[in-house]
Amino acid sequence: MTLAIEPLHPLYAARLTGVDIRQPVDEAMMSAVRAALARYVVCVIGHDKPPTNEQHIAFSARLGPLERGKSPKIKGTETRVPYPEIVDQSNLNDVGEIYADDDRRLAYKRANRLWHTDMSFYEVRATYSLLVGHVTPPSGADTEFTDMRAVWDALPATRQAELERLVVEHSYWYSRVQGGGPEPTEEERASRPPARHPLVHVHAPSGRKALYLASHASDIVGWPREKARALIAELMDFAVQPRFVYAHKWRRGDVLIWDNLATMHRATAFDDRHFVRDMRRTTCRERSMESGDSRIV
Repeated sequence: MTLAIEPLHPLYAARLTGVDIRQPVDEAMMSAVRAALARYVVCVIGHDKPPTNEQHIAFSARLGPLERGKSPKIKGTETRVPYPEIVDQSNLNDVGEIYADDDRRLAYKRANRLWHTDMSFYEVRATYSLLVGHVTPPSGADTEFTDMRAVWDALPATRQAELERLVVEHSYWYSRVQGGGPEPTEEERASRPPARHPLVHVHAPSGRKALYLASHASDIVGWPREKARALIAELMDFAVQPRFVYAHKWRRGDVLIWDNLATMHRATAFDDRHFVRDMRRTTCRERSMESGDSRIV
């Protein structure tokens, strides 16, 4: 079959039809999917029922080295989805029950409602994320995106020149606390030290410059903290103007793929104390990691 592309936003995002990740995908089709991702950076592939965990992992591995590892050392964490390549982004505990409202894991998951890009707090960054909708609540729970290439293009040239050489520090725990989570324990904090990345980089698949920001962005190297956080907040506010935002409304069986090096995203609110949201994510990285160094969020 031929890949068909339906744009979902004037600037980026598209629905892909003609490909089913539950079936073997030949290299010609994979090349077409990669080309669509380079152009649109957020792509959805719909299915009448979700792919299995094994199918999800197998397709993801065609897009780059997969992240494999254990969940962060959050007290009480147990495994519901026993695949090291899959991040459980549900509101369910290890026995499939909705988290109690005072469960610290739920508090940290709610921090995903802040604008972020996956795994920017690691030296080796995330490239593609692939999120599969297994159970979707009856309302809310959209995933919103912004194209950081378009954001960069919209900045005045004088502002672009000011930003070119800046380096930003990204901290997982900074965003978790900003999102309403508890202060991490020393063991939790040690499991994820911060990382530094240029604020502006070239998105290799499209050849376009992009801002690299996230709720994990806590400081600018060499700047006073107050000044740095004021600039980060200014740029984040600019980046999430309605003209840049695409909101994906989930259907069961959707496979949503996005490029973390060209986008920010966030989960949106829903009644997570009464309705199940079962989402499972794989993540590709810029290069493969030794198993002892591999971590997930």
